[in-house]
Amino acid sequence: MWLRRRLATARRGRDQLDRKLRILVPELERHRLLAEARADEWAAACRVAETWLLRATLLGGEDALSSATTGTPVEVDVRWTVTMGVAYPVEARVVTPATPAAAPVANAAVSPTAAAFDAALVAGVRSAAADEAVRRVETEVAATRRRMRALDKRWLPWLEQSLTELELSLEQAEQEEGVRLRLAARPPARGVEP
Repeated sequence: MWLRRRLATARRGRDQLDRKLRILVPELERHRLLAEARADEWAAACRVAETWLLRATLLGGEDALSSATTGTPVEVDVRWTVTMGVAYPVEARVVTPATPAAAPVANAAVSPTAAAFDAALVAGVRSAAADEAVRRVETEVAATRRRMRALDKRWLPWLEQSLTELELSLEQAEQEEGVRLRLAARPPARGVEP
């Protein structure tokens, strides 16, 4: 009975792992596509920011840019979700601190440059969150596949073989016991003393 329960538990576990894979694999593909799109957005935002940086530098020099920076750090707010036991980020946004009173702008390209870099920062944060989601879901899919292989290739065959061997030995012992009982129940032969 113990072996049958173990085998039933292993089969249920394998079915659960299979169900988990059927849910996580499409989720992984969806996150991969999203990560590619977010990486493209980030690359485009970086190109725009670099263009504006070049314009601002040509118009006012590097001093104009250094006077336009605030130097205050930004915070990133990440929202997480859980699917089949895997926690991963689904959204990330940049929380910008309150800006101090605006300093005089050195040239007309500084404000669009700052806005372009802010957009690139937001795109970079979103891309990083999407990449992390892909990494986490990929890791869980790989681990789930390893567990399924272990059940399919080692545990289930070993448990099934052990159960078969045990059933055969029990059946053989039952047959031997039946023969002994028939021999014991048979009346003694005449002329032979017990």
